Amino acid sequence: MSTFSRTVADTDRTGAVSAHRASPTARRAALLVGVALLSLLTACNDGTPQGSPKTVPGTAGPASGDTGTKAGSTPAASPAASTPSKKTGTGTGSGSAPATATATTGSGSGGGSGRCHTSELRASVGRNDPGAGQENFPVVLTNRSGRTCTVRGYPGAAFVDASGKQLGPDPRRSPGTPTTVVLAPGHSAWSGLTFSNPGISGAATATPASLIVTPPDELDSLTVAWTQGEVPVSGNASSVRLTVLSPGTAP
Repeated sequence: MSTFSRTVADTDRTGAVSAHRASPTARRAALLVGVALLSLLTACNDGTPQGSPKTVPGTAGPASGDTGTKAGSTPAASPAASTPSKKTGTGTGSGSAPATATATTGSGSGGGSGRCHTSELRASVGRNDPGAGQENFPVVLTNRSGRTCTVRGYPGAAFVDASGKQLGPDPRRSPGTPTTVVLAPGHSAWSGLTFSNPGISGAATATPASLIVTPPDELDSLTVAWTQGEVPVSGNASSVRLTVLSPGTAP
């Protein structure tokens, strides 16, 4: 082998040996440089300034109507809506529609005028209107007060003698639908008092001195002189009946 060839071969072997010996260090240096370059590229590609909070996808926004509330803060409680209370009686609250009085067929006093009390009424017995063996007398209640009031349902009634003793049983109630009757001052309502003619029915009779009338829902009574003769007090077909109050003084 020539001197030049040996020199080249020696040089290649020396270089190979040198490169082989230096390769671990070079690889570590290259790895460190690569990591540094990767970190630098990552920092350059991130548009978020260092230290700035990042928005996390899926974070809930403020509740509807809470505009202006900052994220993460608790919205201030809004004042409760004011609801007008319902009032009873005839007065009206601010901004509400005026109350209207109405007559009803249900169970209430109705009308908003207040019940007629015994002291505000006058009782009387109207003319007999006989028919088909029946005696029919209107029992009339008249408002003698200065205010409008109401009556509803059935009055109470009883025949009594001169000493105040009741003659016969209490009258029965004829079927009917009670209605509220509004009585302005001087106006009247009537209830039919009916019974079979004793001469036809054969019932035992008595001649009352008075008819005691009690307005609906009242405890005090009114006394009316009875001048219509005998009434049945016992025996067959001796029942006396009353109808519900209706406006006016007679059918």
